[in-house]
Amino acid sequence: MLKKITKEFQFFAAHPLGMRTLLLTNLIYGLVMPIIELFIGAYIMRNSDDISLVVIFQLAVYTGIPLTFAINGWLLNYFPIARLYSFGMLLSGVSMFSMMTLNNLDTMGVFIAGLIMGLSYGFFWSNRDFLALNTTKDENRNYYYGVETFFYTTTGIVVPLAAGAFIAAVELNGWFGGNVNVAYYILTAAVFSMSLFASVLVHRGNFQNPKRSPFVFFKFDALWNKMLGLAALKGVAQGYIVTAPTMLILTHIGKEGSLGLIQGLAAVVSAVLLYVLGRVTTPKHRLMIYGIGCALFVLGALLNAGLYSSLGVILFVLCLLFARPLLDIAYFPIQLKVIDIVSKKENRNEFAYIFNHELGLYLGRLLGCGLFIVLARYVSEYAALRYALLVIAVVHFMGWFAMRNVVQDVSMNQPRAEVKHL
Repeated sequence: MLKKITKEFQFFAAHPLGMRTLLLTNLIYGLVMPIIELFIGAYIMRNSDDISLVVIFQLAVYTGIPLTFAINGWLLNYFPIARLYSFGMLLSGVSMFSMMTLNNLDTMGVFIAGLIMGLSYGFFWSNRDFLALNTTKDENRNYYYGVETFFYTTTGIVVPLAAGAFIAAVELNGWFGGNVNVAYYILTAAVFSMSLFASVLVHRGNFQNPKRSPFVFFKFDALWNKMLGLAALKGVAQGYIVTAPTMLILTHIGKEGSLGLIQGLAAVVSAVLLYVLGRVTTPKHRLMIYGIGCALFVLGALLNAGLYSSLGVILFVLCLLFARPLLDIAYFPIQLKVIDIVSKKENRNEFAYIFNHELGLYLGRLLGCGLFIVLARYVSEYAALRYALLVIAVVHFMGWFAMRNVVQDVSMNQPRAEVKHL
């Protein structure tokens, strides 16, 4: 076992410094993400009676992201990319602090806190995507995203269990006077501390800024337009995936301790599987992996709709634990490959496509979140959590056919010697 671990470490060390630094930075920040995604929703639900506030927060996050992509594109002409990347990580802690200081959770206060979080994500993801594009090649992107999703899945085991157990222990043992919100304050401080460490680490990568050139365009190659349509479908699903598990678990099962425990189930197997997939698969396997991820999402939503009980929620979350990383490990390398092709074909800055892709995601997220808010407030939360989720999953599954079309076009745009590898 030790020999195998050593071999894998040596394989990791053989990759370029920039790629290794980016992966390690994302590992540290990966400890933060489960707290942000999981317990912000739980905090809002604990301190308000309006379940739609969770989605309003998420909608504000999604609004802030493309806005910051545009701001970041301009700032890259004046500041090092590592500095902007680290600034985004630190902003996540600021957003959580702003949420915790609200005396009453109303729509405007939650929206502002979400907008700040969106600014954080915008700086983080826009720079991360560009750095991933420029520190990897198509041949090692399966490995890169396999390792990255392995990191995120592993932290998705440890962090929800530890944080959920801590919140539950505060309530059970009466620590801090039994004030559970104090536990959230401590978790927020931990988020800020880890973000600070990750922001220092990223400066070791010697990363280069994109070339100075326009990044806002309205006409693109047909291949990119297809990728943009796929991004919109992905965004529709994201509008539900980020918020639905938290709300379903708190509706059917209860406390945050249970929430963390359920999120940790089966994640060990998922993490190992993803690392192996990233290590042994090649570009030609991406479409198959994406299809499996889509099918698991539909299966989980179908089980939730059919059972709509504690068991149904557990099965849905387990399916999602496998589906989300499978979708990511296939989607992102294909996206970067398309950017490689169209940026050379159109002679444009790669960041132009990263920014434009985010706009496609935003349109989909806006539709997904908007649908939930309308159903929850004007129909019923029951319909929003039981039936609409299944509809979203089926729509997302249609994205596999769009993905197949994109992959076929990528093959046609490749030199003949490279086609056999796709």
